[in-house]
Amino acid sequence: MNSIAIGLIVFACCFGGALFGMFLSTRLPEQHLSGDSKNVVNMGMGLIGTMTALVLGLLVASAKSYYDTQSTELTGMSADIVLLDRVLAHYGPETQEVRDLLHGAVARTLELLWPQDSQRNPQMTPTAAGGEIILDKIQELSPKNDTQHSLQAQAVNMAIDLGKTRWLMFEQGGSAISTPLLAMLVFWLAIIFTSFGLFAPRNATVMTTLFLCALAVATAIFLILEMYSPFNGLIQISSAPLRSALAHLGK
Repeated sequence: MNSIAIGLIVFACCFGGALFGMFLSTRLPEQHLSGDSKNVVNMGMGLIGTMTALVLGLLVASAKSYYDTQSTELTGMSADIVLLDRVLAHYGPETQEVRDLLHGAVARTLELLWPQDSQRNPQMTPTAAGGEIILDKIQELSPKNDTQHSLQAQAVNMAIDLGKTRWLMFEQGGSAISTPLLAMLVFWLAIIFTSFGLFAPRNATVMTTLFLCALAVATAIFLILEMYSPFNGLIQISSAPLRSALAHLGK
């Protein structure tokens, strides 16, 4: 289920809870809505509100950490790509084929992660041309002196590290928000909004306020979920580092 659908569900649960609370207030006996009852409900909602705030903070921190990790790894990979190209350039003209393969692999990676066709989903799975073939070509080089031996060894290590980073980003792409935790959070929010409606006067100002509050909560959940999809959706990682690396390859 995508983040928009989940956001709409959260909004429906919150605003629906408020409307249900208003409905209950017309059906409950008067003693259930007395000042003492209201005080007890407020204390209980304060406890649930505190727990909800803690869980929301946890989800924000987790989503932001995942987003920042993916962004940092992309930037580091982009810098390593340029450095690998420079090492191959220092090796000699024999590496021109490898450098061309590297250029093509980066261009394909850009198209896979940020497809020009907006209807296509980003493809996180690394391709063979993006790592193994380049590594094989580097290992097939025949160094003629100690300098080339050293540069070849460095290039092999860098190619392995690039492949490791790329697969790490792919494996991390399976991270997602905990469904039971999200369900419990939405349940708590629905309870809170029900308590709002239970004691709220029924007028346009209150209804508008509750509507906007439910919308704000749903938007917050939506943005948290969007950070778990950093290569598509509303909050995307910038492709600028990889595009900059591509522009410097072959020079």
